[in-house]
Amino acid sequence: MTGSKGRRRFGNVRRLPSGRFQARYVGPDGLERKAPHTFETERQAGKWLTVVESEIIKGEWSAPEAGEIKLEPYGRKWIAERKLQPRSRENYEDLFRLHICPHLGGLALGAIKPQTIRTWRRTLLDGGTSEPQAVKAYSLLRAILNTAVKEDELIRQNPCRIPGYDRYHTPERPVATVVQVLALAERMPARFSALVIVAAYSGLRWGELAALRRGDVDLTAGTVRVPRKLAALRNRMEFGPPKSEAGNRVVTLPAAARLVLADHLDEFVGEGPEALVFTGDKGAVLRSGNFRRAAGWAAALRAAGMPEGFHFHDLRHTGNNLAAATGASTRDLMHRMGHASMRAALIYQHANSERDREIADAMDRRITKQAKRAAGKPKPKPKPKDKQKPAKGRKATRKAREATSGGTGGATGTPMARKIKEG
Repeated sequence: MTGSKGRRRFGNVRRLPSGRFQARYVGPDGLERKAPHTFETERQAGKWLTVVESEIIKGEWSAPEAGEIKLEPYGRKWIAERKLQPRSRENYEDLFRLHICPHLGGLALGAIKPQTIRTWRRTLLDGGTSEPQAVKAYSLLRAILNTAVKEDELIRQNPCRIPGYDRYHTPERPVATVVQVLALAERMPARFSALVIVAAYSGLRWGELAALRRGDVDLTAGTVRVPRKLAALRNRMEFGPPKSEAGNRVVTLPAAARLVLADHLDEFVGEGPEALVFTGDKGAVLRSGNFRRAAGWAAALRAAGMPEGFHFHDLRHTGNNLAAATGASTRDLMHRMGHASMRAALIYQHANSERDREIADAMDRRITKQAKRAAGKPKPKPKPKDKQKPAKGRKATRKAREATSGGTGGATGTPMARKIKEG
């Protein structure tokens, strides 16, 4: 905007020896900056300054050079400074190193646009990256750039705002029946039989089971405490807190699991409170790979008739489904599963075909019972003709309908009621 004697209220414009015009202004940080290019006319330079002033007034301005920071150093620093579980940190580092850096690491933050993101995702998928991995990489990149927008104010908008890129279809995992769980446990080496039973009926995760100590088990109360988990990192095994604050919980075991666990403690676990409950043959901590080999996992699954593609973690689904079938509330399931959000708990409350059949059978029993009762009830005796009043309106219509149906209408003697009773 121009004030008296041609002076501008914000910034200034000068003519260069080339005849073009240069726009300059002092930013909110007190530093003078120039427009990234010159202008053909003074009017064009003035309009550019007006836009910049508007951004400053609305709080949308950011230092132009901030967007020149490269994604690779910014992203690595973001992961290093983030408060993360060790396993999560390694996963983030791998996603960034394998899927983000090779394609976007050399770009300035301000140069990454939604079209850049679309091209990057297509490149990942065409190169053989699975959709779940592409979604995880996209979600990580979005979190990094959210910090660049909201906290560090390096860029104005997050380019990772494309609908659908943060989701993928997850096929429903197989769920073992109680009979299948028992069959699988019987085919395990003796020291792993209780591990299968407790996993299925407690809903504990693999890392939580592997970290259980004798002092966490209360056989009198029938509970197990979950104060820690065991994580397999790149070069070591590490005990740490549960996955989330909600994961630190106490879970009550059904009697079937308590009995098996009591026998297991007597036979395979040391006396001290710090003795690990589930270990390998030589007392070492459990690793999933070593367990599968030692237990003959693949052969045991086939012998027990387990669903195709069954994983150890799917035992947790069996326990959660059993808990949901009892009518447990969402909050109850969240506590038992160690989840802070309702999303996972609600999944287990969705009706499955077996439970739906049980409901339909129960409905059928009630329908049949009430229909038999209705069909067997004697019809009321008609009143003497001299005392009957002539029917009017709807009553007359109903009387006529009963006359044509042979007197079988009404709740006490419908053809359907008699059919159910006879059936």
